[in-house]
Amino acid sequence: MAQICLINPRFQTSFWGLNHAMPLIGKKSNMPVLALPVLAGLTPAGHEVVLVDENVEEIDFDALAAFDIVGLTGMTVQRDRMRAILEELHERGIFTVVGGPWVSVVEDAFAGLVDVVFVGEAEETWPRFLDDWSRGEHRARYEQADKTDMSRVPMPRYDLVKFREYATGCVQTSRGCPFQCEFCDIIVIFGRKPRIKTPEMVVAEIEAQHRLGVRLIFLVDDNFIGNKKAAKTILRAIIAWQRANGYPVALYTEASLDLAEDDELMRLMTEAGLIAVFIGIESPDEEALRETKKYQNVRGGMAERVRKVQDAGLEVYAGMIVGFDHDDPSIFERQFRFLKDNRILFAMAGMLSAIPKTPLYARLAAEGRLDDAAADDPQVATNVVPLLMSVEQMRDGWLDLMARLYDAENYFERFDALFIEGRLQLGSARMNWLRRNRPLSYLKIQALTTFAGVWLLARVWGDRRTRPYRPVYRRHLWKLIAARRPPRYLFQFAMKCAVHVHFATLTGQMARGESRLVNT
Repeated sequence: MAQICLINPRFQTSFWGLNHAMPLIGKKSNMPVLALPVLAGLTPAGHEVVLVDENVEEIDFDALAAFDIVGLTGMTVQRDRMRAILEELHERGIFTVVGGPWVSVVEDAFAGLVDVVFVGEAEETWPRFLDDWSRGEHRARYEQADKTDMSRVPMPRYDLVKFREYATGCVQTSRGCPFQCEFCDIIVIFGRKPRIKTPEMVVAEIEAQHRLGVRLIFLVDDNFIGNKKAAKTILRAIIAWQRANGYPVALYTEASLDLAEDDELMRLMTEAGLIAVFIGIESPDEEALRETKKYQNVRGGMAERVRKVQDAGLEVYAGMIVGFDHDDPSIFERQFRFLKDNRILFAMAGMLSAIPKTPLYARLAAEGRLDDAAADDPQVATNVVPLLMSVEQMRDGWLDLMARLYDAENYFERFDALFIEGRLQLGSARMNWLRRNRPLSYLKIQALTTFAGVWLLARVWGDRRTRPYRPVYRRHLWKLIAARRPPRYLFQFAMKCAVHVHFATLTGQMARGESRLVNT
């Protein structure tokens, strides 16, 4: 039987990594990568598995020599660090296997450095490889013939994850997305037919993480509502569990904008304890959305649908993209205005990039508009050659857009518009149920939320990086207090301050040329 170490490489500092905010909330990383506990759960009994996430602990390369197999996973943004680790392992003669999103779209990315490559999902191929390895007959490449039946996968080994080091937990309820966005690699890797876990499986995973101390969980699906009927069934099961246990966890997820078309679905999400949803809005321009085949965003007004999701009690986080073929230099102002008018605080507006094997990559390659070397250039960070502006215009416009979005005054004007003037009903379904059915729990949560908000604000004020922003923080804090919003909004304000530190620090460093461009 094998001694196995599974490694997730360190992420470079990124927008959604919230790296600069982690010290304020006392954590090392935003959330764990599911690939490690999933693979550990797939490992047959008898093998010994150790998980190492370089985002929360250092890799001890000397200790790795004692393992029979060292496995490495990684996304596109981790590819440089993956190579560095694999070069070190190769130099030491350690038997190494690699899988994950990046090697699944660029299979020869690490040619000569690894012994075995896994392409795509591994629910069938990982156990098969271990059986082949035990007989000394393993292959150099494994790829499943069929997509995984998610209703039959084993429970991930959450007991091996150091959840105390992460800000949030994460549970995957499905894989695949029914849409056909040209730039997206999800449909390449996981397909367009959503494959879904049973409600019992999802609840068991939420409960397992809760027992390990997790209080905030990201339902990390490609599109949680890819199958709306199944999503509703899962939400009803989560509601039952939350009520039976006094709503011990908050949740958020990723979904498409057609969420706004289903009132029942939004109601079930808030009753299940969801407080936010990430939506790939991409562009305020219908022409750009049609170009990239994001047709689900052009059915009705986007602004009206964003407002409808917010009015249901869900904060909207937005994914935005600049650099579509219809984008000229005026797009940056339109992006800024859309996000301001629609009260969206958290928005990652990235430059369009073409991932290998996607339809976008094939189209731009045929048009001679790819520059793959530029994707690794720290002053470019995209391989796309735009049509109506130069690469330099796109980069500089994007940097200015990010700086404006995370200017402290602009950022908290959006906070006021959503949480004070807009009076977003965040978590109201959960709190109303607790007040009616468990009044003592309701009072306890109110007290704990208030304490947590004050504690976090004290940490924010005590951090030297916040000195330039404190006058803005103070002014908007008094506006919130004067509005007499419930205690959970004080905590939300404190969290928004911590996250602002991250966004403002990162955008400032990039604008001043103090760090490489981060396009994710």
